Amino acid sequence: MKKYVYIAMAALFAVCACHKPTSYDDSVVTHYVNLHIQGDEFMQVPIGTTYTDPGCKADVEGQDVTNKIIVSGDTVDPNVAGLYYITYSAVNKDGFTSSVTRTVAVCDPSITTDISGKYTTKEGTHRVNSKGAITNYPGLGTITIRRDAPGIFYVSDILGGYYSLGLGYGSSYAMKGYVRLFDDNHIEILSGDVSGWGDSYDDLVDGSYDPATKTIKWDCIYAGMHFNVVF
Repeated sequence: MKKYVYIAMAALFAVCACHKPTSYDDSVVTHYVNLHIQGDEFMQVPIGTTYTDPGCKADVEGQDVTNKIIVSGDTVDPNVAGLYYITYSAVNKDGFTSSVTRTVAVCDPSITTDISGKYTTKEGTHRVNSKGAITNYPGLGTITIRRDAPGIFYVSDILGGYYSLGLGYGSSYAMKGYVRLFDDNHIEILSGDVSGWGDSYDDLVDGSYDPATKTIKWDCIYAGMHFNVVF
């Protein structure tokens, strides 16, 4: 028995000797730039007024590096309603970038209608694919519409849950975005993205809100298909 133990131990030492490490990995610590948006991350600007950007501050390990910030993105036009995105970024000494984004909503305060709430798709909701085939999908789970500014609303899925709920792909395949409601109750799209596929809408047409029936509907054209959504 002892003979076999000695042989096994000798073999183990031989294996260890053959795989003796010859080098070690070095660890590197890098300190990212801390960015601090001044004012609100989501700002409302009444159309026709003046917009002044509150700016952003930055520091690294307690040292002020605000002068290193690069500002990019949209130029806010306070005379044109819509959403504008301003990004502040800075690079640390090791070449790593930090960034934060402010959303500016130029809005019309005269739009007092509020269509926010929890919705499910109604009869008439359907998809028309590129070959003309129709798929109906009323009665899916909850879609949230949230008022973020007068006349500007966030929608948790502009496609009415076709992929995220109907096909069970999950929230990454919802088209999250914003729509704008006008004083005549027609609706236009401001933004909309499907993060799971990294793409966006082609167009949105025939968008409207009926105050009498509280019905919202639109035709979102996405990937060459028509998603006729009724809430």
